[in-house]
Amino acid sequence: MMAPKKFKNPRAQHGFKGRTCSISAVGSYLPSRVLTNYDLQKLVDTSDEWITTRTGIKERRLAAEEECTSDMGARAAERALKKAGLTADQIDLIIVATITPDMPFPNTACLVQEKIGAHRAAAFDIEAACSGFIYALEIGQQFIMTHTYDTVLVIGAEKLSAITDWTDRNTCVLFGDGAGAAILQHRPNAHGLLTACMGADGAKADLIRMPAGGCRLPASADSVNSRLHYLHMEGKETFKNAVTAMVTAGQEALRRCDLDVSQIKCVIPHQANRRIIDAVGERLGVTPGQMFMNLDRYGNTSAASVAIALDEAVESGRVQRGDLVLMVVFGSGLTWAAAVIEW
Repeated sequence: MMAPKKFKNPRAQHGFKGRTCSISAVGSYLPSRVLTNYDLQKLVDTSDEWITTRTGIKERRLAAEEECTSDMGARAAERALKKAGLTADQIDLIIVATITPDMPFPNTACLVQEKIGAHRAAAFDIEAACSGFIYALEIGQQFIMTHTYDTVLVIGAEKLSAITDWTDRNTCVLFGDGAGAAILQHRPNAHGLLTACMGADGAKADLIRMPAGGCRLPASADSVNSRLHYLHMEGKETFKNAVTAMVTAGQEALRRCDLDVSQIKCVIPHQANRRIIDAVGERLGVTPGQMFMNLDRYGNTSAASVAIALDEAVESGRVQRGDLVLMVVFGSGLTWAAAVIEW
């Protein structure tokens, strides 16, 4: 049985007098194309048993050739708006977290703005890799709390299939495409987003990277032939650092709210790898009934990962109004974050 739900609001403890910020609704979108482990056996030297044992992934979704990150983000946003009972012209700000923008500029948030008809909204992107959705939630919350805006749309969206090297069996089995969206507003008599702990370690930037395509290594025949426009990852070091970062962030978020993990109804980790999730859960003291996973069906969708999972947790009844949710993530940079939410 879960302990009584007693906690403190860290922002109130520090004397902040602004509005609280809650998630009014969430929505998600997954492309229709399914790529199974058996399909991957035809592309690289691998097997369903090898992939499942090492990652926990059974299949992932791939966007259509003409389907872009902005398309998926717009679909997720429209579903979130419908659940919130809002129209696009009520959105004040759009923040899109992604490492796979439609193009280097203009930003993907502007493209989403046009597609959903949110013509009043300001719009910008952030890039914190798999940590992006929580980073974006914290940024969006500041605008609500300070009364700058009343309604903020936060999206995590990725077309990772566009930067996946389908000849590299160590990475191509991991990633999928998708999008998740959240509507942020003030909800009276609710604590909402209680805290977010964010961190980074640029000394480990080389562990997960796409080397070419920026000003350091612009696109050229050599960069393309050397396959430098694809995602590269140092798997063992990434695993070690991911577990440490997620556990540390999760513990700090709980400490700030004076919470024990037993008081959390649902823990939503970044859906990167079953072994990472299990290790994080064990160190945080999470029970199997608390942990939410959809990794087996979607793989790692980077910034979209916890957004999609949160939507599915709410839709399935795993999370209901008043429940406490802990989200923990890590990503390239290295970046990491954890957030506690009173749903």
